[in-house]
This record gives sequence, structure tokens and C-alpha cells, in this order.
Amino acid sequence: MEKEIKDYIWGLGVDDVGFAASEDYQSPKSYEITKLLPEAKSIIVLAYKVLSNCESPSTSVALNGYMDLGAFARFSSYQVARFLERKYGAQVATIPISYPFEIHSDRPALADFSQRHAAIAAGLGRFGRHNLVIHPKFGTRVNYTSIITNLPLKPSTKCQEDQCIHCNICVKNCPSGALKEEGKTDVMKCLSHSQPYGLRADIGFQLQLLASSPEEQQKLLTSEQYARLRQAAHLGNQYMCFNCMKLCPVGQARVG
Repeated sequence: MEKEIKDYIWGLGVDDVGFAASEDYQSPKSYEITKLLPEAKSIIVLAYKVLSNCESPSTSVALNGYMDLGAFARFSSYQVARFLERKYGAQVATIPISYPFEIHSDRPALADFSQRHAAIAAGLGRFGRHNLVIHPKFGTRVNYTSIITNLPLKPSTKCQEDQCIHCNICVKNCPSGALKEEGKTDVMKCLSHSQPYGLRADIGFQLQLLASSPEEQQKLLTSEQYARLRQAAHLGNQYMCFNCMKLCPVGQARVG
């Protein structure tokens, strides 16, 4: 069964796949996996190599590559989940790269499920100094989606080798200083720089708008800031920084 599932996934164009037993998924801040699927026995983790768009000096070009990956990842996860249900009568829960997830004031910026911890449990890499997963082949430039299922799948072999070369390039080039403490990412520092048009910025803008005169309100509503906030709200919070991904030398393939 495991080979048949992997062959199907690779046939979709997904770059890599691994299996994890539900008890091997250890994410200290995310929900218990049974909250997402009560009969969970296994996790199927799909890996997608990030396009070289992320290197572009244009943030819109870099973001478009990331959004293209997200669209393909959603399509692939849905196809795999349908395959599991139709072929094996499985129960499934598809977990996307990011949104949507539950939002609670006591869990700021925490997703329901950690793709990073799932990828490590499924043998698809190990954490680097930047706290991203480094894949043995693709390095840091890789994203993951997961499918939780009640199928009892044989877990993939864990990745034992440290993929990080500990060059500290990610730390030195983090514009918000979010990686200063080893083993920890200051999420709020990261988000304030990488998603400058997210929820916090939107709330700040709305409060400023409410406190302004009619003339000032008109200027605010025709400003570049408001246009960017509207675009971010329509498309989902937009990343404006890819430094920790694009500057990591591990797994980079240069042509010429």
C-alpha cells in the first residue's frame, strides 16, 4: 500500500513524500493531532521544491512563485486525499501550508498543525539554524503539506544527518533580528517585517482612519498603504521577505 500511495503522489509531480506515525508527530505548541482527526494513525507529508522566484529582487515576483506553489500544493493534497478515500476507504484530513487556521487571542500566530514537525517525523529533513526544515536534497527551499489519515502506514526512516552547515548567514541577514536566540524564532518580529500588511497593520490603519477628519480619511483611503492592505486581505497575508529561504546555501543549485 505504501508504494502504491507514493507512486500516485510522485505521479502528480510532487517532489518528495514521507510517512509518519501519529505518535511520532511532536509539536509542542500545536494542537493534538486527534483534535484534527480523532482516528489518526498516520501522517502523509508532501514536499514541494520552492521555485527560484524567491531569489527575485521584486517582492511581487517572489510572492507569485510562492502563491503558485500554494495553489499546486492544495491541488495535490486534494487529489491524494480523494485517492485515499476512494482506493482504501480511508478517513483523511488535509492540512494546507498555512491559512485557514483557528485564531485565538491566547495563541497568537500559532497554526493548528506544524508542517515542520510533521516533515521531520516523516524523514524529510531536520531543523536548521533558521528553524526551517532542511531537506536532504532541496535544502531550505521546500514547503510541505500533510494529510492525516486513519490508515496504518509504515513510517519512513528518520533523517539522522545534520543538514545545516551552521554558517549563520540566516541569522546575520534576518532584517528583523528574529533568529538571535538559537532554537527559537521571535514570531512577532518576523511577522512585523515579513508580513507588513497583515492583521496588525490593518487594525492600526482602521484605528487611524476612525480618529481622522473626513479630509484625512479621504487621503488615507486613496493611499498606497490602503491599497496594499486591501490586496493582502484579498489574497491572504503576503510575505515580503524570503531571506532565510533564499540565502541559505544548503541545497542551492546554480546553473553555469
